[in-house]
Amino acid sequence: MAMSAGGGKGGVKCDINVTPLVDVCLVLLIIFMVVTPMLQRGKDVKLPPAAKQKKDKEKSDPLIVSITPDKRVFVEQDEYPGDEALQRRLASEISSNPDKPILLKGDMTLTFGDVRKVMNVARMAHARGIGLGVEEAREGGE
Repeated sequence: MAMSAGGGKGGVKCDINVTPLVDVCLVLLIIFMVVTPMLQRGKDVKLPPAAKQKKDKEKSDPLIVSITPDKRVFVEQDEYPGDEALQRRLASEISSNPDKPILLKGDMTLTFGDVRKVMNVARMAHARGIGLGVEEAREGGE
């Protein structure tokens, strides 16, 4: 009995088996779905909507300061319960990089006074620029 290299019943199969490719793609999709929510910086707050948004080129990556609905203040992921501790942290960040902007993300349920209090602490830490985080305006009239 001789083996045949092509054609016939026992020949070489030329079709591509896509099952392993689909398996790998589904695993990658699941990994990205799990990792993507963890990429957000700062704390999760509901930002107020903006009618128009300026498109600025940031000089450097901003320092994220978040105020949650229960009025707790976070710098990136670290909580700072007192104004003095917050001012020391902001002053140390600003002294290491004086041009670093601060992005203040305040929940939309907060009053202006709550947000202004944190802005004053940042000003006492000699912050040059404080940006307010807002929800992007949507296309189509909203």
